[in-house]
Amino acid sequence: MISMIAGLAIFTACNKDESFDAPAVTAPAATSAGIASDIELTFNFTTDGGFKSSSVTATNGTAVVKTDGTSGSKSGAVVVTYTAGSVVGAGSVILTVTDNENKTSSATGVISVLEEQIEFTISGNITQNTTWETGKVYILTSRIAVVSGVTLTIQEGVVVKGEAGTGANATALLIARGGKLMAEGTADAPIIFTSVADEIMPGEVASPNLEPTLNGLWGGLLILGNAPISADAASVQIEGIPPSDQNGLYGGSDAADNSGTIRYISIRHGGANIGEGNEINGLTLGGVGSGTIIENVEVIANQDDGIEWFGGTVSVKNAVLWNVGDDAVDTDQSWAGTLDNFIVVNPGDECFELDGPEGSMVAKHTIKNGTVYALIADGLVDNDANSNVDMMNVYFRDLKAGQDFDQVPVDYACSFQNLQATLPDGTALGDYFKDGSDAFVTAVAAGSNTVGADFSKFAGWSWAHAVLTAK
Repeated sequence: MISMIAGLAIFTACNKDESFDAPAVTAPAATSAGIASDIELTFNFTTDGGFKSSSVTATNGTAVVKTDGTSGSKSGAVVVTYTAGSVVGAGSVILTVTDNENKTSSATGVISVLEEQIEFTISGNITQNTTWETGKVYILTSRIAVVSGVTLTIQEGVVVKGEAGTGANATALLIARGGKLMAEGTADAPIIFTSVADEIMPGEVASPNLEPTLNGLWGGLLILGNAPISADAASVQIEGIPPSDQNGLYGGSDAADNSGTIRYISIRHGGANIGEGNEINGLTLGGVGSGTIIENVEVIANQDDGIEWFGGTVSVKNAVLWNVGDDAVDTDQSWAGTLDNFIVVNPGDECFELDGPEGSMVAKHTIKNGTVYALIADGLVDNDANSNVDMMNVYFRDLKAGQDFDQVPVDYACSFQNLQATLPDGTALGDYFKDGSDAFVTAVAAGSNTVGADFSKFAGWSWAHAVLTAK
């Protein structure tokens, strides 16, 4: 009897069920991916027999395991990176899990492969560090502010388009005090700011459908900083931005303030009107400090000024101002920087409007190495008695009757040196350069000027370059 019981026990032990269920794998929800883009898919699993390995296959793309399961684990997740193929349509990722009993189970993640998204709509202020990527178009639906403490990076070749709007609804990109714009285009891939009416796309320089005279279709680019200004207060509201928007304040005490880096940008078709006689400049610089880098900038067909400085200490190098509706170069509130190597073409009002300090702070700016095509401009240089500027090595051409350098500043010791002009036949320097300013201008034949801009700095990236070099 005892032996029968022992035998039964041995029989029972030998036939105990040691089998495990096959693994169970759960696929993620169906998703989508742009052509040639990468996405991550997470598959969850359970394995009674303990996790051993996983493998993955894909259709309309490729897939690799990024994060595998833990050896011997009863449950976990496998993360797969899927790179979409080049065909719009369905794609899939099939993940197979094997346990320590060599049992397997699979699940299929479904992907819709879509055309790559090129256009992105920007409808609210930028409140965290953000990058706009090469090859993309970003559409501004309103006034967009990069707020204090935040950096907007715009990669080379990006196109930014503003929707139409006037008054408080005028579109613009505003870099508030304490914010930064890192907009670093290249000579081969400039960054273009324009209107939604412009059919230009990344990789193009000239507009395929808009003439370089059409203005007022959107706002413009405003950069504000904490550098000193000469106004009735240490900080004031910038023109073109409603007082209700506190992101429009500029001015402070940090002469070396840094608002970012701007290289190889073209700003076109802007200057929307926000009120009677109150338009947005192509590029507005309010209290911008010397820590900011601005080089290779083009403003085309802006309804108001090309570039206007309101105090600050920032310098600008290599600038084109073409077909602006008001002044090409406008300086206010004791701007203390330098404009070096520039071209002015056909402004609607003054080629230069150079105003003096409006408060107790007094500083001087420098304008040098420029070529001015006056054409239909109302005037050449409009100074105030208290303008505080040094101007040198500037060449004026394409003058017409009625244009003038209207007065020499007297309140501060200004310097005007090495100015040259090609005059219409039968006219004299005194017909255009008045108030004694003809004493520092030399008349030269067309093409004989020895001062002016270095046009080579504008080759390739500037829409204006081909037109200007033909003149």
